[in-house]
Amino acid sequence: MTVTAAQGFEAAGIAAGIKRTGALDLAVVVNRGPSQAGAAVFTSNRAKANPIIWSQQVVVDGVVSAIVLNSGGANCFTGPEGFQVTHRTAEAAASALGVSAGDVLVCSTGLIGDQLDGEVLEEGVLSAANRLGSDEQAGADAARAIMTTDSKPKTVVVDGGGWTVGGMAKGAGMLAPGLATMLVVLTTDAAAEASDLDTALRAATRVTFDRLDSDGCMSTNDQVTLLASGASGVTPTLEELTAAVTAACDSLASQLQADAEGASHDITIEVVGAVTEDDAVEVGRSVARNNLFKAAIFGNDPNWGRVLAAIGTTQAPFDPYLVDVSMNGVQVCHAGRPDRPRDEVDLTPRATHVLIELHAGEASAAIRTNDLTHDYVHENSAYSS
Repeated sequence: MTVTAAQGFEAAGIAAGIKRTGALDLAVVVNRGPSQAGAAVFTSNRAKANPIIWSQQVVVDGVVSAIVLNSGGANCFTGPEGFQVTHRTAEAAASALGVSAGDVLVCSTGLIGDQLDGEVLEEGVLSAANRLGSDEQAGADAARAIMTTDSKPKTVVVDGGGWTVGGMAKGAGMLAPGLATMLVVLTTDAAAEASDLDTALRAATRVTFDRLDSDGCMSTNDQVTLLASGASGVTPTLEELTAAVTAACDSLASQLQADAEGASHDITIEVVGAVTEDDAVEVGRSVARNNLFKAAIFGNDPNWGRVLAAIGTTQAPFDPYLVDVSMNGVQVCHAGRPDRPRDEVDLTPRATHVLIELHAGEASAAIRTNDLTHDYVHENSAYSS
């Protein structure tokens, strides 16, 4: 089950005709209540798609009745006509569902600069509204409808004990932090105020999606949304809500990492011994965004020198000549000098763990990334064709 796992939610995924392939390309998720609380976080890219501009205003009052998501077109840099298409999409959903357009979020994903057909979207929304369901198939169809270069849908269910968090995500490229990455919809039947949803969501994304850094490229369309129906009648504490939402986000972040475009290694960069958590994140991210390191991992080369060169570009306080580096459990560098022989490191498994000990403090953090492969270059060179 996915977004329909939580009580009070219905979903649909259809082929509206946006994609030339005829694949599913439009999803609708509806909150039937009794509560319709919502929160969302958005890309921090200054270049924002029309649906982001719309949705940022919708979520201000904390009331969200539905969300419409399309793949096959980002509706970004499409001028006033593009914003009108977003508005028209929300109006179509409002009319079909009997809600206010001002309570309908809109998300789009796909190629930047292509104008979406408003009539196709409007007809698609009306068709999806007639196919809404609360069963597993309805949720699965919605998860497939938001895919672009994804090879598989990403879904999650977390049992809160009398209440549930369900979710779906899309994303395989342009995964880089900025409050949110990719498109994600989370639903819960817990009873919660919008302010608590916002607090829980921001805490969850900070340690999950914000630390998934596949290729250092930030999308114009990223949005993570959390909706609460209150249908379970259970009101968890803020700590319980945050823990469940974080668990859901962590699972989806791991699935997104595993499906990164062309990747052959899922890399976790764990930084320990930092002065602050922010320092640990900065150090880990410097390695995650280093193309020389990523290319080395693709070639199964435990080139720890590239790790030290990358972290030396940061402003984090540490002595680079005291740093230890381990790869897949083998300490290859100790105090800035060679330690165990490189040929003891086995990088053939897909899962790759890099441990960086800074010896500067007690803080730690982990960044998820992947290697840089021929397939990644090929897929992105041919993306618009």
